[in-house]
Amino acid sequence: MEKKITIAIDGYSSTGKSTIAKQLATALGYVYVDTGAMYRAVTLFALRNGSIADTDEDVDNIVSLLSEIRLKFVPNSSLGYCEMYLNDENVEAEIRTLHVSQFVSKVAAIEAVRVKLVELQQAMGREKGIVMDGRDIGTVVFPDAELKIFMTASPEKRAYRRYKELLDRGDKVTYEEVLKNVEHRDYIDTNREFSPLRKAEDAIAFDNSDMGLKEQFERILSYSQRVIARA
Repeated sequence: MEKKITIAIDGYSSTGKSTIAKQLATALGYVYVDTGAMYRAVTLFALRNGSIADTDEDVDNIVSLLSEIRLKFVPNSSLGYCEMYLNDENVEAEIRTLHVSQFVSKVAAIEAVRVKLVELQQAMGREKGIVMDGRDIGTVVFPDAELKIFMTASPEKRAYRRYKELLDRGDKVTYEEVLKNVEHRDYIDTNREFSPLRKAEDAIAFDNSDMGLKEQFERILSYSQRVIARA
């Protein structure tokens, strides 16, 4: 029987981590976990409760509410992937809005939030056979992952991709708004005190600024198959 491995995909916002991770998990018959959706769901909960991390008091309030948050991924057979549920409510569409994007890095920088979600993520991956994407998968969640990919692209390319995605969803946004959000999230993600975004020493750097989805997928699938063959 082919041995299963853990695949950690990290990188900046809007690099297409989730798209590639979904495709990869499907091709390998692995479980896919979108950790970004988990942080977005916590952010949505904080927004609904009037608590975003602008002050120490807001942070304390978010932390006090963590025990009320239940997260789970529920398969959607028509879509071919799992959707995020917050306290038994499907919030997949709402967590992808620019409004949530504007605050998710602030919430994700809170140590107690990251501790709670990392524990959940590590529990999901105990049996291996998993593809997980996020900001600290290869450095914190699964530092011993057999394959680590670090995805990046220029801020302008990432902003344009995200802008097109939001327009296709019917959101009314400008490219300038999206670029500003991408750059702001990059700054927070890489400069936060607890578990900042960084490339693991043994991760493969993958710049997809000038790659299409097909080429990206084929390259990363090839990396994965070689590692699995050696496992």
